[in-house]
Amino acid sequence: MSNGVHTIDLDLPIYTIWNFVSDMDHWAPLIPGYIEHEMINERISTWKFKSDLGIIKKTIHLQVNIKEWKEPTKVTFDLTGINENFAGHGYFQAEALEEKKTRMTGCLDITAKGAKAPMINAVLKSYVPKTTTEFSEAVAKRMEETAGIVSS
Repeated sequence: MSNGVHTIDLDLPIYTIWNFVSDMDHWAPLIPGYIEHEMINERISTWKFKSDLGIIKKTIHLQVNIKEWKEPTKVTFDLTGINENFAGHGYFQAEALEEKKTRMTGCLDITAKGAKAPMINAVLKSYVPKTTTEFSEAVAKRMEETAGIVSS
C-alpha cells in the first residue's frame, strides 16, 4: 500500500476550506494529469487523468466515492480503478488553528492488485506521496485564489 500525506497551513477560515472541498467539481480538476471528470451523483464521480509512473505512462480512469462529509472538518473518499486493477482511499481534513488560519491535510492511499501488482506497487511508493503533495498544494493554491489571497 502506497501512502502520501501532506499538510499545509492556510490563512483562511475553516468554512472557506469546507466550502471548497465539499464540492468535488472544485478539486477534481486539480489532480495532476487531469483530463476530465463526470459527476454521477452528489457522492460518486469518475475521473480520468494521465499518470506518469516513469516507464509506465497511462490514462487512468477511476471512480471516486465520497464516504463521509463531516462539516466543516473532513471529507473521506474511496478510489476504485475502472480501467486498472487498484483500490485506495483518501481524505481532506481541516483543523482551525485560529479564526482565519486553518491547517489542511490531504491524504491518498493506493494499492495495485493483480499480476502486475508487485511491480506497480513498487513504483507507487514514490508516485503517491509526490502526487499527494502536488494535489494538496494545487487545492490550497486554488482556495487562496478564490478567496482573493495571492500566495508567494
